[in-house]
Amino acid sequence: MLRNLDLAAELGATTYVFWGGREGAEVDTAKDIAAALDRYREGIDTLAAYVKEQGYGIRFAIEPKPNEPRGDILLPTLGHALAFIAELEHGDIVGVNPEVGHEQMAGLNYTAGIAQALWAGKLFHIDLNGQRGIKYDQDLVFGHGDLLSAFATVDLLENGAPGGGPRYEGPRHFDYKPLRTEDVDGVWTSAAANMSTYLLLKERAAAFRADPEVAEALAVSGVAELAKPTLNAGETVADLKADRSAFEDFDPVKAGGARLRVRAAQPARGRAPARRAVVSLVAGVGTACTV
Repeated sequence: MLRNLDLAAELGATTYVFWGGREGAEVDTAKDIAAALDRYREGIDTLAAYVKEQGYGIRFAIEPKPNEPRGDILLPTLGHALAFIAELEHGDIVGVNPEVGHEQMAGLNYTAGIAQALWAGKLFHIDLNGQRGIKYDQDLVFGHGDLLSAFATVDLLENGAPGGGPRYEGPRHFDYKPLRTEDVDGVWTSAAANMSTYLLLKERAAAFRADPEVAEALAVSGVAELAKPTLNAGETVADLKADRSAFEDFDPVKAGGARLRVRAAQPARGRAPARRAVVSLVAGVGTACTV
């Protein structure tokens, strides 16, 4: 590994991906997971210290995966990897390289996962591809699995969170395999399909963000309200506890019931219309929330 890092630095690499496919087990009682994680941490910290000593300027990115080739792999999801990184001595140069298929193999939401990695400042690299549900690692063309999830992923990467969160500034990398029955020309066609799908969804995501009906629907849905802190400026927990309007005297009908009735009476507002707009954009039939 040390010699590999020397070579990576010589070639000008700035990100070094670790996929721990070997690190796992098939029998729960046949491995000391705590000891295995100790060795995992020791290995990453040793290599990270070496990179710093050599002044290489390389960052590490851990790529989670739930299984294959091992029955159960250590650090199976983004959440596991982020928790592991928090225990490292040199975690400042260690982030994650999440793959669409690997998260979706575990039944997880890829877009939500990379949003948390962005929030933590740990999204160092990404692997984009397609996956159809909980099964083996398919490595399909990007978007050729869950197209709506692919749209949400591109929207987040290109535009950041709706409230203005960080955007992803790294490379867009496609980790896919051509179909086994494809001929040589089809191999190159499928490679290009990854990029063309991404660029198409990037275009549609820009239209989604710019559409005034979508903006109105998101506003009615209360998306922006999450950006407001629970405690007001200068307010303490004691102040919050003493506020009877927050609990003892709270009137749910007065506070939100009327708003809920308005939503029910106006089906062109809220989350469902925003979702319809995404489907319309992806299907290429417009941006209106009323489609």
